[in-house]
Amino acid sequence: MTEGSPIAPASGVRAPDRHPDVHVGRDGWLFLTGGTNSVLAQYGEPGLPRATLWRWRRILEARARRCAGLGTRYAHVVAPEKLTIYPEACDGLAFDPGRAPVLRLERWLRLSPARRHWIDLVRPFRARAAETPLYCRTDSHWTFAGYLLAYGEICRHLGLVPRQDIARRRIGGAVPYAGDLGLKFDPVRTEMAEACRFETAARRIYANSLVAAFEAQGRGQEAHIGAHVVYRNDSAEADPRRLVLFADSYGHHASTHHTGSLTPLLADTFREVHVLWSTSIDWGYVARVRPDFVVAEIAERFMIELPQRGFDIAKLADLALARKPV
Repeated sequence: MTEGSPIAPASGVRAPDRHPDVHVGRDGWLFLTGGTNSVLAQYGEPGLPRATLWRWRRILEARARRCAGLGTRYAHVVAPEKLTIYPEACDGLAFDPGRAPVLRLERWLRLSPARRHWIDLVRPFRARAAETPLYCRTDSHWTFAGYLLAYGEICRHLGLVPRQDIARRRIGGAVPYAGDLGLKFDPVRTEMAEACRFETAARRIYANSLVAAFEAQGRGQEAHIGAHVVYRNDSAEADPRRLVLFADSYGHHASTHHTGSLTPLLADTFREVHVLWSTSIDWGYVARVRPDFVVAEIAERFMIELPQRGFDIAKLADLALARKPV
């Protein structure tokens, strides 16, 4: 259950009271340090390989050129790790936040034309970190405040004024919540999580077979890599342009009550938003849709894996269904 749970799960297998992939910091803050991406090692020496950083620079330059050739504007945003934003809360953990992969890649882009397409979240997040929690304590994802901050930076980069009334349209209140990191412990570590859903004129007008199959089983939130949805917003306040978002769980295709998502915020802002759960770009899809903007979001820990070439969302969805049958 990667998106966490509002209650502790019933299971015959007990979670450990400690976990090798999670560091318990100050005041119960949980930090992902291990996992398949060896998160903490990415901050060390040598950390993210220089060859990988060079390839990312070339990839972003190529993406920007290709989008320009299609009459589309490209923007790239990295969702920073909690380690990057809250190093002072990592009591007992020795690492150098200055070697965060996202900061190292930004330095590699300093003399690159791709720098104009880069959306920096580290500085605005660090500037606000002491004011309000931007991440859930027991989860690797952002709070509603974190998503609003990231959404605002994306809008400003694209030349838009972000909607100012979203917070006033929120639905529900805070509830006990065990995030994706808290669920690894026994007893499960919980927190009070604020509501992240809000009233909006945006409506989903398309969901691919992967999303539909999981929703038919009442497990729509579990449709991850390969998910593809389209939202339409006919409100007079919506920007009339079209945006395609390639993203991971920070751009979840559906509204999530406890951790938010970039998708509903962007769908509330643009006339049409297409969301493809992938860190690779489906260029055939972009050519068919001809959006005004292409935004690619990737979690900092996933930068260690370079995106695929020749990516096709339909083929990925079929593969995901075959590997994870409903």
